[in-house]
Amino acid sequence: MKMRKIGWVWAMVLLIGVLSACGAKTSEEKGAAPSSGAASQQAASDESVQHVDPNAKIASMSIHMTNNLLALGIKPAGSAIGGGVGDFLPHVKDMLQGTVKLGVVGESDMEAVLALEPDYIFIEEQFGGQDRAKLEKIAPVVSMDLDQGTWRDQLKQVASVVGKDQEADKFIQEYDEKTQRVRKLISDELGEKAKAMAIRVSAKEIRVMSTSRPVGPIMFQDLQLTPANGVEKIADGKPYEVISKEVLPDFDADAIFLIVNDDGNAKKAYSELEKNPLWKGLKAVKNNHVYILDGQKWLDYSSLGQSMAMDDAEQLFSK
Repeated sequence: MKMRKIGWVWAMVLLIGVLSACGAKTSEEKGAAPSSGAASQQAASDESVQHVDPNAKIASMSIHMTNNLLALGIKPAGSAIGGGVGDFLPHVKDMLQGTVKLGVVGESDMEAVLALEPDYIFIEEQFGGQDRAKLEKIAPVVSMDLDQGTWRDQLKQVASVVGKDQEADKFIQEYDEKTQRVRKLISDELGEKAKAMAIRVSAKEIRVMSTSRPVGPIMFQDLQLTPANGVEKIADGKPYEVISKEVLPDFDADAIFLIVNDDGNAKKAYSELEKNPLWKGLKAVKNNHVYILDGQKWLDYSSLGQSMAMDDAEQLFSK
């Protein structure tokens, strides 16, 4: 039986190579529609897009792939973990009870993957590509480029592979409906022309988040907030820019969305910032328009992370 299983795995690996030329066409036929052409480029670059039984034993070597699977109602048998926490990320940990830990993203625990005996292995090109040859000896590999397209494109692509297209459409529809509610709540509190910025405080620095992912799209596209002065000048594609606290007034923000790293030193740094007269003099601070975000959710640019971030915003502006 063992030799038969090994032979089946190698047969599947060979089949993946044969199917690679038609992988992009399959993705397009299943409805992974691009926004501005990015998703079609993504599908064309995939070498292993295939149809996977959603009940199969899936090992996910990517946190974002894991969270997209969870959004579709599929719990992987094994998943990568976050290096910073050495565990599943806090906002999805409860959803992954019983899931085997397969090492930090980009540093696969091959022994754990072997012991799991998965039917399929999902990888993110950028972080799992270097292990691909090893992983293909264990089970057929499904690889996706998550640097291409939006989270919606990526969710649809995963859905097309596991036959969950309707679930993806429903997820996106519910997200859009939720966004409409939150947009109104924010408009009622801040006004339609309010200028906003998101900052992240760590132990050593202050970062102004750009209009790019992970935070920018949900703030400035979905919620349609106006970027504070200078936010749009941060280089395109760059997630943030490190600044000194002295330039915070230059942004002239009506509202500040704040992420404080979840460690003692970062919390201490923010506590000191709060006491600073410069911080106290900011328009957003004086008007009580500083909103502390759940960083794990807002920094997770996956379908599940963005939906949880929108839930977080709805709670903040419903108080």
